[in-house]
Amino acid sequence: MSSEEEPQQATDTRPPKQKGKHKKDKPWDHEGIDHWTVPKFTKEDNPTGILEESSFAVLYPRYREKYLREVWPAVTRSLKELGIGCELNLVEGSMTVKTTRKTFDPFVIIKARDLLKLLARSVPAQQALKILTDDVQCDVIKIGGIIRNKEKFVKRRQRLLGPNGATLKALELLTKCYVLVQGNTVSAMGSYQGIKQVRRIVEDCIKNVHPIYHIKTLMIKRELAKDPNLATENWERFLPKFQKKNVKRKKPVIVKKPEYTPFPPPQQPSKVDLQLESGEYFLSQSQKNARKAADQQEQQRQRVQQRQQDRLKAFIPPEEAQPSTSAKPVTDADDVLQSLAQNLNKQSSAGKRQRVLSTNAFVVPEAQQQLNTQDEHRKNKRRI
Repeated sequence: MSSEEEPQQATDTRPPKQKGKHKKDKPWDHEGIDHWTVPKFTKEDNPTGILEESSFAVLYPRYREKYLREVWPAVTRSLKELGIGCELNLVEGSMTVKTTRKTFDPFVIIKARDLLKLLARSVPAQQALKILTDDVQCDVIKIGGIIRNKEKFVKRRQRLLGPNGATLKALELLTKCYVLVQGNTVSAMGSYQGIKQVRRIVEDCIKNVHPIYHIKTLMIKRELAKDPNLATENWERFLPKFQKKNVKRKKPVIVKKPEYTPFPPPQQPSKVDLQLESGEYFLSQSQKNARKAADQQEQQRQRVQQRQQDRLKAFIPPEEAQPSTSAKPVTDADDVLQSLAQNLNKQSSAGKRQRVLSTNAFVVPEAQQQLNTQDEHRKNKRRI
């Protein structure tokens, strides 16, 4: 019993567990350190160098050979400072980079490989050499296999450039990247965030999404980033939401195929068969010529007759308008004078009425009463 009670007493006397007891202060870590910065790799970090040799080879197109021969001494000097050897093979059309005993940075060979890729894709050497720095990355976007139709591909690639390169320039300013469109690829150089944005915009452009929509979104994001109050908020309510529009396309013309029949079509009559039916086959050559001449004369006679009819159309008088039957014809001169007199009397009486009405419209009611009383006095005086 005593042996069984001893472990129980030992477990009871064990100190309680403390949560986070291993979290101790690190003297090398403080709030002033930016953990996202990439520290510069110097020769003191790797004094012994690299034991194994690594190499990369990249092919280049034939039209780049003349330019590469001109700038290759500058490329060799830049790589020699980092301990990288390079070789330009004009026979095979390739460029090769490899590590040497003086190489101290193990990642610089990857940077040298990216340098060769950019040179092969028509990036100027002055711009391509910037890839050797730590804060610059590159991406070669392949756009040739996204769409099959060659005409659509050319139009959408031109849409990425814009008029006089305006769209591409706006894209470079907003993403802070260098972008070059060459053939079936798009080369981009810049930060990781900028390259990611460029890849998305380029692929969407070839998939028929206009880059102006992405440019508008990036402009709004750049303005929102200036406000420190919105740094921790969601920006979805500020960004535009574009909806796809169903554009009506031309309906393809469907040609109905004739029904399949196992029997061949009936044979058409030959020229000899037609002559046999009309009897022309049995005529002599002189009779054929005479019939042909008669047909020509008949056609000529019809053409002459048609031309004569066309000439005679100019001499046919146009149809005159018939007088109206509703008006009664006037035959006597006295009736004409009587009708004129009646019309004049109607016009004069209508004019007098109109004048009286027009003057009375402007007279005040009190003045009208005075005028009426004056008229009555005059009438009474005349009676007396």
